[in-house]
Amino acid sequence: MPLDRTSAFYEENAETYAKRVRSLPKQLDAFLAGLAPGAAILELGCGGGQDSAYMLAQGFDVTPTDGSTELARQAEALIGRPVRVMLFQELDADSAFDGVWAHASLLHVPRSELPDVFARIRRALRTGGLLHASFKAGDAEGYDGFGRYYNYPSADGLSALLAKGGWRDITIEENDGGGYDGKPTRWITVMAHR
Repeated sequence: MPLDRTSAFYEENAETYAKRVRSLPKQLDAFLAGLAPGAAILELGCGGGQDSAYMLAQGFDVTPTDGSTELARQAEALIGRPVRVMLFQELDADSAFDGVWAHASLLHVPRSELPDVFARIRRALRTGGLLHASFKAGDAEGYDGFGRYYNYPSADGLSALLAKGGWRDITIEENDGGGYDGKPTRWITVMAHR
């Protein structure tokens, strides 16, 4: 399974990864503006917990999750509340959240499993619920220099996949940025409603 090396990276480097200097994603405020005050948000792949900490400070009801036990511990230390250790493929909620924040996390889902993961997320959202997800753009699946798996989708491919899955109001933006590996990265950001 391609995620074995990815999971090992996050387990072995959790403290360094969680404590790195990073700015909050510029899309976070726009995502929160699309939700009612105090809305219930599921964060998929919370990493070190910085985004969850910000959303909690803004008064939102946040449920942080991560696939790495060690990263979950780091996030718990930052936000002072439990972080559920869970793979995206284990999401089994029904109409429980107003928003799902999946910033730079779903990019590790094998391409063949993305339709099921998007369906699970859609089911977890209430009607009209909002999804934010970001991906590293590309043409084919692959690995970075740390051995982490990426699905590297195209904007058109993501748009088609979401439309086929019943999502509406799909907006996709592409921007240049960076990543943990320090390399220039083309990012795809998706916002869509259930």
